[in-house]
Amino acid sequence: MKTILKLILFVMLAIASTAKAQDAELTPLDTVTANVQKLNSAMSTIQKLKITGYIQAQYQIADTLGAKSFAGGDFPAASDNRFMVRRGRVKFSYDAALTKYVVTFDISEKGLSIKDAYLNVSDPFLNAFSVTAGVFNRPFGFEIPYSSSSRESPERSRFTQTLFPGERDLGAMLTFQMPKTSPLNFLKIDAGFFTGNGTNPEFDKKKDFIGRVGIAKATKNEKVRYGLGFSYYNGGIYQGKLATGRAAQTYGMKTISDTISFAKIVGDSIVGSFHKRSYFGIDAQVTVETPLGFTTLRGEYVAGKQPGTINSTTSPTSAIPTTNTYLRNVSGAYVYFVQSFTGTKLSLVAKYDIYDPNTDISGNQIGLISKTGKTNASTAGDLKYNTLGLGLIYAYTPNLRFTAYYDNVKNETSTYLKGYTSDLTDNVWTLRLQYKF
Repeated sequence: MKTILKLILFVMLAIASTAKAQDAELTPLDTVTANVQKLNSAMSTIQKLKITGYIQAQYQIADTLGAKSFAGGDFPAASDNRFMVRRGRVKFSYDAALTKYVVTFDISEKGLSIKDAYLNVSDPFLNAFSVTAGVFNRPFGFEIPYSSSSRESPERSRFTQTLFPGERDLGAMLTFQMPKTSPLNFLKIDAGFFTGNGTNPEFDKKKDFIGRVGIAKATKNEKVRYGLGFSYYNGGIYQGKLATGRAAQTYGMKTISDTISFAKIVGDSIVGSFHKRSYFGIDAQVTVETPLGFTTLRGEYVAGKQPGTINSTTSPTSAIPTTNTYLRNVSGAYVYFVQSFTGTKLSLVAKYDIYDPNTDISGNQIGLISKTGKTNASTAGDLKYNTLGLGLIYAYTPNLRFTAYYDNVKNETSTYLKGYTSDLTDNVWTLRLQYKF
């Protein structure tokens, strides 16, 4: 593309230089020299601009009509299969030495949306500190900033989608990482403040802190690459109504037959206050090159406190919550195994992820009636989910790859919870074609 632009510019400038030389009676050599300088200046500007992107077109089959799913969203009520453009990204990046501007659009059958819009400024002295401001990936864990064009599974884990919907947030971040020539380049520290509601306009006064300390190293022969990271999230969710409860915690339950009070009032339950939203996370990765191929193991664990509604622990994104707040202790984890095979274009993928939206109760404790007898002490929003994903990737070229992937989803069950006395039929097949440029 740059070569074509260069030729077009050269032809246009050559025509203009001939006309100008004739009108002003300048020597053709002087005019051409001046215009070559302009051409070089224009090309210097063009070289700072980089355009990349990818498209993921896919076909999916679910076990049942209208299946609730984290594999690209819920299925339509009258369908158990669908075509979709899962992601259609175009990224524009303008890099001018110490400054960088990035904007990314997502284009699909759902319409056009902005995914990234940020400015990055680096320090001119150590070239170790940089400030990023705008809309960009939250600096928490490994899976969030890991590009969907490179990730081996079609989607991020259930806990990532629940606690960090959309992955991105609006805010500002300071990053420390020494240049590649430094022996300390393996260390990276991110710390920033964010609105906490994704890419939507800010709707409350609270700012959330997110930070991560990570290392990424390789052995001298580069046969082994490994990384380790620690993340922390400290924020809050707006109190929409007066009632605040701890969502069906056991409170010293002796037997399952004992009922639970779900509406125990806790501190700061007035409208306009904030309930703490906090998580700790640890992630690790290792890739080993052997005669068989590349073997990758990757894992992450997150635990913390999550305010939510009676039916959901999904973090709010678009508006101030107006319902009662329920406080839960949550946890989530995933493990990847990826094996490529030398001499082939195939890679085998296995992924297991867990999300428990309420670690204080389980099984038949969920769905019991509260002491008041008027409502359930807990709901389907407290059920734990385990997902085993198996897939095969065929990288036909570095730009084009095919993925066949199966999500086997298992949910926690309860005798006392209507509709969840047995495992749901919500497994999903995904066949994906991805082109990247």
